[in-house]
This record gives sequence, structure tokens and C-alpha cells, in this order.
Amino acid sequence: MSIGVNCSHCFPRHRPNSPTLVSSSSSLSSIIVCSKVPVGVSQHLQFLSQHPSDMDTSAGPSLFPLHRCKTLHLVRHAQGIHNVDGDKNYKAYMSPEYFDAHITPLGWQQVDNLRKHVHECGLAKRIDLVITSPLLRTLQTAVGVFGGDGYTDRMDVVPLMVANAGNSGRAAISSLNCPPIVAVELCREHLGVHPCDKRRNISDYQFLFPAVDFSLIEIDEDTWWKADVRETTEEVAARGQKFLNWLWTRKEKEIAIVTHSGFLFHTLSALGNDCHPLVKKEICKHFANCELRSMVIVDRSMIGFDPSTTNYPGKIPSGLDLPSDVVDEKAD
Repeated sequence: MSIGVNCSHCFPRHRPNSPTLVSSSSSLSSIIVCSKVPVGVSQHLQFLSQHPSDMDTSAGPSLFPLHRCKTLHLVRHAQGIHNVDGDKNYKAYMSPEYFDAHITPLGWQQVDNLRKHVHECGLAKRIDLVITSPLLRTLQTAVGVFGGDGYTDRMDVVPLMVANAGNSGRAAISSLNCPPIVAVELCREHLGVHPCDKRRNISDYQFLFPAVDFSLIEIDEDTWWKADVRETTEEVAARGQKFLNWLWTRKEKEIAIVTHSGFLFHTLSALGNDCHPLVKKEICKHFANCELRSMVIVDRSMIGFDPSTTNYPGKIPSGLDLPSDVVDEKAD
């Protein structure tokens, strides 16, 4: 399948069948983005941007049906123990002591800050689904940011995270009043060689995160990670493409995704090639720990089958009175 954004500029698209994400900062009823600017036109566009009254209004915003769009809130996990040394010396990522790295105390502060933000801006109430990579640091981030408030030790309420999971020193996290959280292998970090990117058995995670849904992962042990083979950047991008295609099969319209820096960078770098260079730069720049960036993904290939839940036909039902559009036709 092919998914992408609705491009509004009159310049020709490049790679029109490749999926593209667009940063979302306002109403989703229309998606506005410019296509890539051909060589020799950039100076003219710069002049127009400085003289808006001279701009051609025919190259303005365009519309796209809302029910053919999904909103993605992309989140990189909070600081892990491997990031502390790895950011100073890349070779530190080879250390076995960082196997399936957990979040640092600073990382938990980042989680708390992001949690406060998603609640204050109203995002927490809008998200239909949270998808997380099945590694300890992403699971901790996902349940810490999007989980329920407080935890009551009740037999009928299974916690999202048990107390002190992954040496966190944190209390248990409730599964009440929060969106479902689902673990998906496709959005894992760059695979191979680095022990921090190897996961535990799913049965171990199920004990630590009882209310997280691991049903989409079929094999208990990690068969994807290889000690002597590192994924190429092209393979990571292809896996990211497969992940985005799978996302389009979900019924949920507003989805949070908690994943990793390498996966995000290589996946997003392969997208946005039919956008303005500034939009492309905004899409694919590196994520900081616990950074959230909102994007819109569009079914540009028109293969979506979900009907709109907000459209209304505006016709009077058949009966003694003719529908208004029929009356208008007869008058004409």
C-alpha cells in the first residue's frame, strides 16, 4: 500500500508513491504542506515569503478528507543507562552490562515532565492507542507517560507496571482510565550487535507489565537480534515502512508510538521527499530523549475503507416533501 501527505504546491512531486509524514500543530481538518522546490526557484520563493502580498494564492492550502488521515504522536524513550556513556563514546553501546537498558533517574524525571505536558495540553484524553517497542526503556516510558493515575491494589485491576519494575524504584502504575498499550516488534531499535537493543523474553515482560498487550508478538525469545549482524539503515527504513503500512490497518485514528532514536531517524529520513526542504528537515531531525513530535499520515492512495464518522449528508429524508437538492434542481 501507499500512504502519504496531501501536497498543495503546484510543483511536481518526487517519489509520489512513498509514504510521508507531516508535522501537525493545528487543526487536522486540512493538511497543508508544500512539495519539494525545484532548483532555481528557491530565490523566488524567498522573495515571495518576504513580500506576502505578491504571493500567488493559487499555490495555497489544499484539503484532504479527515477520515483518510491518522494522527501519530511519536515519542523517543526517556534517557536509558546506555545513553549516559553512549552519548560520550559510541563504543559504550557494545557493553554487555547495558543489555535491554532501563531508564535512569533523570529519565524518570523526563517521563514525569512529558506526562504532565500530555495532560495539560489535552492530548492524554485524545489518544486512542499507545504502541510501544517491546524493550524495557520504551515500556517504562510508555506506561509512565500514558498510564493511569495512581494505583490501588485491587484484585480486579491489573497494573500496567508492577512496583520497581526494571530497578525503577517507582510505585506500581495503574491501568485505569488510560488508552490500551500494545507492544509491537516492528518499531524496535536498530537491530543487532548492541546488547542494549536485545530484548528479554516476552514472558519476563508480562510479569513486569501485566496490563500491556503482548499478543502481537508470537515468539517468546528474541530471534530478531543477532550478535554479529547489524541491520543496515536501508533495512531499518524498510521495517519502518512496513510498520507504517501496518498502522493503516488499525481502526484507531490518534495513536502514540513510543520507540527509539535510530528507528525514528532512519524511518523518517526516508519520508518527506515530496515536501518542502524545511518540512523534510523538521520531519527527520534526531529526537531527544522523551521528545514528543506529532505528525499526520494520509491515505494518499485512496485505499482506505473506513467511512467518516463526522460527515453528514445534509439531505431531507424521502417523504411528502422533496429533498432540498431535488427542489433546487427543478427550480433550475
